[in-house]
Amino acid sequence: MPPRRAPAGQAPRLLEMPTQTMAVVTTRGDPNAVAEKALSALYGSVYTLKFALKKQGRELRLSPPRARWPDAHLKPKEQWTGHWGLPVPDDTVSLPRKSPETRVRLETWEYGTVAQLLHVGPYSEEAPTVQRLHAFIRESGYEIAGAHEEEYLTTPKAKVQKTIIRYPVRRRK
Repeated sequence: MPPRRAPAGQAPRLLEMPTQTMAVVTTRGDPNAVAEKALSALYGSVYTLKFALKKQGRELRLSPPRARWPDAHLKPKEQWTGHWGLPVPDDTVSLPRKSPETRVRLETWEYGTVAQLLHVGPYSEEAPTVQRLHAFIRESGYEIAGAHEEEYLTTPKAKVQKTIIRYPVRRRK
């Protein structure tokens, strides 16, 4: 049987991404258990910022949420560290706090050259997509230079979930 071809738009690729200012919440634990609280705090702060900017005549378009998983390959899922983020304007110096128990802070996320691949399907079935992206990175003469990142194009409740899997990369020496 011939290998299954990836649907259009699902080929791994290399691209340049700019550094971005992010509103960030850090969690520990199973993403399924901590995501709702983290995203609620993030969206609460960023939507408040959006409305404040609108009063100043500025528009903030919300991008899909992202999460970085620096230790997902090292620990059981119940112990994962997650850095959940939403891009905000680079000149943002503070964020409104909407959730008293969840701290939302500003961070600069460095990118540069990244390798990414669209995963279509449940998060629990990402492993083959991640392996395919790792192989593409090696075969392209690069190595992973930062944390595993996911950009969630759909909600967890979507009929078909779509997630961009991304890694910062650098040329292998």
